[in-house]
Amino acid sequence: MRPAFHFVAESGWINDPHGITVKDGQYHLFYQYVPDSTIWAPNCHWGHARGSDLFSLEQLPVAIEPGDGDEGIWTGSLVTDDNGDTRIFYTSTAQPNIGIGRIRVASPVDTSWIEWQKGDFVADAPSGLDIVAFRDPFLVKESTGWRMFVGAGSSDGTAMALSYSSADLDAWEYEGVALQRSTDDREPVWLGALWECPQIFDIDGRHLMVSSVWDDDVLHYAGYAVGSYADGRFEAGSWGRLTYGPSYYAPSFFRDAQGRPCLTFWMRGIADPDSGWASAHSVPHVLSLKENRLVATPHPDLEKYRSPASDGGDLPGLSGDIVWSPSTGESLRVTSAGKNVFVLDVDSQNLIAKTEAETFDVPYLGGDVRIILDAQAIEVSSTWGILAFAAAPEGPTYSVDALDATIYPLDPRG
Repeated sequence: MRPAFHFVAESGWINDPHGITVKDGQYHLFYQYVPDSTIWAPNCHWGHARGSDLFSLEQLPVAIEPGDGDEGIWTGSLVTDDNGDTRIFYTSTAQPNIGIGRIRVASPVDTSWIEWQKGDFVADAPSGLDIVAFRDPFLVKESTGWRMFVGAGSSDGTAMALSYSSADLDAWEYEGVALQRSTDDREPVWLGALWECPQIFDIDGRHLMVSSVWDDDVLHYAGYAVGSYADGRFEAGSWGRLTYGPSYYAPSFFRDAQGRPCLTFWMRGIADPDSGWASAHSVPHVLSLKENRLVATPHPDLEKYRSPASDGGDLPGLSGDIVWSPSTGESLRVTSAGKNVFVLDVDSQNLIAKTEAETFDVPYLGGDVRIILDAQAIEVSSTWGILAFAAAPEGPTYSVDALDATIYPLDPRG
């Protein structure tokens, strides 16, 4: 049961999205990819897809694969310099310690970006910090050159974003820790012992760090800090949690064709092993700040796939976009083939999602709720947080029952 509006590979395993870029009017998506497998393995490749928007991506040949000194091609970043030259910076891994990677560069053979040629190793884990993990470079252009942040963790449980600088993207200098936090710090939110995919960027002149929360080989959720940034150092003023539920992980920051700040996530648990594929990417979300709270809203490009609203709550298929304005004590119920798939309940402080097997909650203190249905992939969002989980519809269509809900079928033909 393949989603229509969430990217999945034709076959194989995918995880982290990265390098999302607009080029010549089309979006390019790169991602962690393990061909011919429905479970993760360390020999990741960089998969590649392209489309007119992020809901119509078509899979392309693998961009970078293991070999030539790499046993795994892990997460990284894509940048284009002022001369129009594009480079990928990725995490190269090898046994026996795949947790501590090396940062390596690759360049496209031509402007199609189909084939890439590996280059030099440009950065290693610094000495003196007792590093136990080092991976996931994220690059940004600054006024004096280029900045690279790399996720790291130390043996004492300190999660870090390390800072490197370069004038030309070729020679890199380690400049210290951009931001760090101990796994012992739990208020107002816990952010683990390692930051995977830490990304520092600005929204309307205010700076944020967004990262995945990792601890002892358990993948948790996406958290963030709001603060100030200058010269490779981030000073956190507040900390928050963005995602809830068992699915979202590995947010990837990009700016869309209109320059809006966005995130796309890896969604765990969305899979059809019998059909040979596993994992999906979320719909892209546009980011904004409400005081010190990070808000993620489904990308407006999704709305062009809406059909006229359903009068009775029945969808013609398994894809829909629901806008719900609930009050405390109300519920929204989704069924398929006459059987419950999940229920959303509203209490005084939370939205509570209940499937037959599990219960998840996300903070909620009022306002519109957006629910994206797409086969197995379920995403729920409001200004208070976002929740994702896997569903198990038993029929070919969904039905939605709720007061104060507008229910739009989604049609991939637009």
